[in-house]
Amino acid sequence: MIIMQNTNAIQVDHLTKKFAQQVAVDDVSFSVKKGEVFGLLGPNGAGKTTILRMITTLLKPTNGNITIFGHDIKTESTLARSMFGLTGQYASVDEDISARENLMIFSRLNGLSRQDSKLRTKELLKEFSLENSANKSLSSFSGGMRRRLDLAVSLITQPALIFLDEPTTGLDPRTRTQMWDTIRNLVAHGSTIVLTTQYLDEADALADRVAVIDHGKLIKIGTPADLKHQTGQATMRLNIPDDNNLIKAENIIGTELQSQPNVINNNISASFKQSEQVTNALAQLKAAKIKITDLSVQEPSLDDVFMALTVGKN
Repeated sequence: MIIMQNTNAIQVDHLTKKFAQQVAVDDVSFSVKKGEVFGLLGPNGAGKTTILRMITTLLKPTNGNITIFGHDIKTESTLARSMFGLTGQYASVDEDISARENLMIFSRLNGLSRQDSKLRTKELLKEFSLENSANKSLSSFSGGMRRRLDLAVSLITQPALIFLDEPTTGLDPRTRTQMWDTIRNLVAHGSTIVLTTQYLDEADALADRVAVIDHGKLIKIGTPADLKHQTGQATMRLNIPDDNNLIKAENIIGTELQSQPNVINNNISASFKQSEQVTNALAQLKAAKIKITDLSVQEPSLDDVFMALTVGKN
């Protein structure tokens, strides 16, 4: 494997894909650093899967350039493909044979000798906690076990770059958490991960940086923390026990936080952008001798960012 020094794992420049008159991907550019988890987020039909298919050489771009560890996928496609593994949301394994047999077959298909295939199969069964089920029919496997096996298959050649296309879709919470641990372990051992997911909490927990795609365009890119700070709004919630002070408290909060409060019974919630706004509101409530209880401040989530960047955009 030839990995050029001082290069990004992936470099995408002015990537465009047209289907007849429809522009599915519109002049998208970004880079993925070595050793990071990079998340591609977007609504269904936004173009993220098309981008992933072009980077992995499954789909030819209309325009633009892509390099993987410095190697152009157009002129060095075979070398570029040898550097990554791809795992989709639907298992590619053979349902009629065991996990051990699947791994042996795929190892041989990837050019390993019979002895090396046995060794790699043993390693992967242990790494993905499939040793006790290695010889069982896949019909007895849970969704999580099948997903782990599919990921194991993609890692037979120990690629430096791994594409995970919605790897935890449909998994139960416990298995999802196990997959998160597996992904973190891959990164800890030097892998670079490109992740597409419909679960924003997953991107928030795993990704070093995320790119938000909508209508084929790159809308925003940055760390989850940066995007939440730039786009999302935090929310203050509190309770006003005295009904007589409710309207006055609502007016103070609306003025100081510069947003329209939401009032349900005696509970008031309102969004804000600067923490000083909360401090000022609380000072004004205290000056007005308005008693408050159950005060809480909720930081913006990646869901808030996603909604702000994509809902209603044309």
